[in-house]
Amino acid sequence: MCDVITIGSATMDVFVESDDANIVSVYTKNKKSEFMSYPYGAKVEIEDFTSQVGGGGVNTAVNFANLGYKTSAIFKIGDDIYSDGVLEAFKNKDIDLSNIIQDPKESTGFSIILVSFQGDRTVLAHRGANARIKKSDINFDAIKNAKLLYIAPMNGDSTKVLDDIATFAHDNNVFVCFNAGSSSIKKGFNYLKKILANANIVVMNKEEASLATQIQERPDTRETKYSEEPLHPDVKEMLKKLKIRDYQVIVITDGKHGAYAYDGNQFYLCPVFDGPVVSTLGAGDAFASTFCAALERNRLDIGRSLMYASVNSAGAVSEFGATQGLLTFDEIEEKLKQHPEYTYKTV
Repeated sequence: MCDVITIGSATMDVFVESDDANIVSVYTKNKKSEFMSYPYGAKVEIEDFTSQVGGGGVNTAVNFANLGYKTSAIFKIGDDIYSDGVLEAFKNKDIDLSNIIQDPKESTGFSIILVSFQGDRTVLAHRGANARIKKSDINFDAIKNAKLLYIAPMNGDSTKVLDDIATFAHDNNVFVCFNAGSSSIKKGFNYLKKILANANIVVMNKEEASLATQIQERPDTRETKYSEEPLHPDVKEMLKKLKIRDYQVIVITDGKHGAYAYDGNQFYLCPVFDGPVVSTLGAGDAFASTFCAALERNRLDIGRSLMYASVNSAGAVSEFGATQGLLTFDEIEEKLKQHPEYTYKTV
């Protein structure tokens, strides 16, 4: 019996650094977009590269285990050189792998992560087996016996099992944390509501929340300075629309601007915890899973749980790889003691 079960993707990630990467900003009337570019037709020199195991299912399982929870992971891999690497990476991790699915007919997920000089990244992802998790692959008995089910972003045909998994967990009094990804969001809000209805905690980034709710964040005008308000009114509306059950907590992350939460009574605003940024890969996984774990540890103190999540996310981005910089609860609390000025606020 495990405290936590995570379900999501497992990939072999190759990180590539090149000083030849250019960051190009493109402006339209309503938004600014940034792109990573390389000289067309050129041979690009690579300064450094490394490979590590990643994916939402893996990253969050490692984080929960690191935070002291007895953890099991559900993910699907093939039977190839990359699956060997995934399994090898778990040898020294205190994580139960009895629920993973290994299918020799599928290829293991693989990603090439292009890292910019700013620490941000562009990911070239081959989903492989990650996109083909079937209902028959899932050990529902293991979910039934867990205290918490963490659903990481899923892709392709794997999104077809989300409703069944969330409903089953909810019906069996398992606490459900749902980190919605773009693949499930693109299926439309009516589809998404079925999963949201069975989730205790829902986490999305602001772009995903905007896509899910079809609410656009309006820019400042001469008459109205939205940026001067503690929380943009359109973000408030996103949070409200995503909350469809009284018992839910909705969280929206907003990059360097921090994160926001809503419990139906008040809005919580938590700034980013400052620190060096080497790579932002895994920041969202660290934040969302830490928030879910901290909410239980802090007896449903939403503001403090946001702070824990932000500190651990800062640890994750301070090193290459999504799990290398993860902190324990004791280390998070020590960081907070060292920075008594760091706090959240409510509106």
